[in-house]
Amino acid sequence: MSESISPRAHNIIVDMAARGQYHFTSSELRSALGISDAAARQALSRLAAKGEIASPARGFYVIVPPEYRRIGCLPADQFVPALMERRGIPYYVGLLSAAQYHGAAHHRLQEFQVILERNRPAIACGSVRVAFVSRKNLAAVPVERFNNPRGTIMVSSVEATLIDLVGYMHRVGGVDRVAGVLSELGDDIDPGRLVEASKSASILWAQRLGYLLEHVGAGGKAALLKEHVARRARNFTKLLPSDDVAGSPRSNDWRLFANTNIEIEA
Repeated sequence: MSESISPRAHNIIVDMAARGQYHFTSSELRSALGISDAAARQALSRLAAKGEIASPARGFYVIVPPEYRRIGCLPADQFVPALMERRGIPYYVGLLSAAQYHGAAHHRLQEFQVILERNRPAIACGSVRVAFVSRKNLAAVPVERFNNPRGTIMVSSVEATLIDLVGYMHRVGGVDRVAGVLSELGDDIDPGRLVEASKSASILWAQRLGYLLEHVGAGGKAALLKEHVARRARNFTKLLPSDDVAGSPRSNDWRLFANTNIEIEA
């Protein structure tokens, strides 16, 4: 590879960043330089070795500003929207990552959690980790748009976030952690929107969520959800789906076996 290509490649990404473009593909760089695939791969490899770029996904690159060199990548929220747009994949930020957007900041995350229609392998980029969770009826989930330094990102609404947390307790640290998030976000719930959000998921999730909201002292926000459950729930369910119900107290209001003791995680 001609030694002149490396500074040219550096100048191109500097110009991109100056225009506010922090994402590009290998083919875009190759076209900008007018070089072969092999030469482009070498240019990208040299830029990556210097920590100037990183690759969260095959053929997709991010420019890493100096303030993020220590983590070896852009933060996940600054590249996930661009990656999903380029791949044509509907998504939203969910679970504990969404809860943080809504103000539940006391739960340390090891990964950025993104909801898709189908499972995808997790992303590791420097010290940044992105986990994907598949969700049925994705298009029906209420979402909100949040700004970040590189654009905007789609995040499940407060109500939809709580629904998903109950549905995916095994992905977020268990029922105690979910109860902790509910206690933080309970005051922000809109009762009507909670019912609407619950319609995108199994009625079993609504039964568990309603019971937990009452347990953490947010039962007043769940009155409409209780009416919804009374109309829709046909069977009793278990708070913890995988555990036995022998000797468990029952909640007739939520048609639920409370088959575990809950310790709200702060």
